[in-house]
Amino acid sequence: MSLYDYFENTKGTGILATADSEGNVDVAIYARPHVIEEDTVAFIMNERLSYQNILSNPKAAYIFIEEAPGYKGTRLYLTKTKDETNAELIESMRRKKSNGYTSGDSKKHLVYFRIDKKRALVGD
Repeated sequence: MSLYDYFENTKGTGILATADSEGNVDVAIYARPHVIEEDTVAFIMNERLSYQNILSNPKAAYIFIEEAPGYKGTRLYLTKTKDETNAELIESMRRKKSNGYTSGDSKKHLVYFRIDKKRALVGD
């Protein structure tokens, strides 16, 4: 199954781990990534701690735990490659549509990551 099909059709919980340039770690619940290519994913990020961390350290890890019996899912090891702030593009990619992106909303970024390594949730 392609990564695109996996994330479009599998329900579960995602967690993004980031660290700043001094190694201070943060973890946050994150939606499924948008699969751009088999080796590239993107997340819509607000200007909060996870986003601040990737500005100083482009490495991150994403874990996805499937809604299934046992321990099923995937781990992605990532490196930030690009950051966009095009509001129309971001709104078009959102899975849950809002009433429209307005300038009063917190600034959002579409952050692209190269997948450096992909591993099963448990074992390999």
